[in-house]
Amino acid sequence: MAGVAGKFVKSGLLRVQSNGIIQQSHLSTLRELSGGKKAGLVVVGSLIGGAAGLAYTLDQSVKASGLDLHAPHFPWSHNGIFSSLDHASIRRGYEVYKQVCSACHSMKYLAYRNLIDVSHTEEEAKEEAASIQVMDGPNEEGLMFQRPGKLSDRFPSPYANEEAARNANNGALPPDLTYITAARHGGEDYLFSLLTGYTDPPGGITLRDGLYYNPYFPGGAIGMAQALYNELIEYSDGTPATASQMAKDVSTFLKWSAEPEHDDRKKMALKALMLFSFLISVAYYWKRHKWSVIKTRKIVYKPKSE
Repeated sequence: MAGVAGKFVKSGLLRVQSNGIIQQSHLSTLRELSGGKKAGLVVVGSLIGGAAGLAYTLDQSVKASGLDLHAPHFPWSHNGIFSSLDHASIRRGYEVYKQVCSACHSMKYLAYRNLIDVSHTEEEAKEEAASIQVMDGPNEEGLMFQRPGKLSDRFPSPYANEEAARNANNGALPPDLTYITAARHGGEDYLFSLLTGYTDPPGGITLRDGLYYNPYFPGGAIGMAQALYNELIEYSDGTPATASQMAKDVSTFLKWSAEPEHDDRKKMALKALMLFSFLISVAYYWKRHKWSVIKTRKIVYKPKSE
C-alpha cells in the first residue's frame, strides 16, 4: 500500500473525497509555466538578490571608517601545521620586551621559570630573575624587605597600580602583554603591523596632544608613541636590530607567552596522527577479514518437514 501511495505522491497530491474515492490533485510547477512567466520570475529573483547585495554592501561601507587597515597575513615560520616557534626569535623578543616594552607594559602572568628550556637555560633564567628586586616579607621583625628575584617570581610591573599607570600615560592604560596576541584580532600579524605602521595623519585628520596616528589601530589615534627604531638596542647574538626585526621578534615572543603549549600541542598532534594511522590500518583489517564472513552470510529458513 505504501508503494502504491508513493507512486501517486511523485506525480501529485492525494485527495480523499467523502465517498472514499481517491483523486489525484496535480501541483503547479515551473514546467507548466510559459516562457514569459519563467523569464519574469528570473528577473524578479535577480533584482531581489541584487538589491539585497547592494544593501549589505552599503551597510558595511557605512560601518567602516575608511581609515582603519586590517593587518595582512605574514609568512611566520610557525604557521605550518607541524612548525614550531623560532626559539632564537623568542629570546631576542624577550630582550626587546625587557629593554623597551617593560617600561610601560607588564607581563604579570609570566614567571621567570617559564623561560627555562624555551629561550634560556636554568642558570640564565636565574640570572634574569636575580636582576630584579622583589618586595617580600614580613620578616621576623614584622617588616617588609627587598630581596633578589627567584625563578618563581613573575615579571615585575612598571607601575604600582592602574591609577599610577594612567597618570603616567595621559590617562591611557597600557595593557598587559602576556596574552595580547590571543586578545587582539589578527594576533602577531596585528602586533607587527601596529609596531611598524606609525605614520603622519592624512589630510583633514587632527590629533590632540598625546595621541599618534597608526592606521592599524582602531580609530587611528593611539596613545602609545612609536617605540621601535633602527639600532635601538643591541642583540646578544649579534643580529642587526632593525625596527622590523625587533617588531618580528617581540611579536614571536608574545605569541609564545600567549600560547606556551604551542610546540607541545603540535608534537602531540603529530603523535596522534601516527597513532591513528596505525589504528585505521588495524580497523580496516578487522573489518575486511573478520566481519566479511558475518557480512556476507545468508540466513535461510527451512521449514521442518512433517
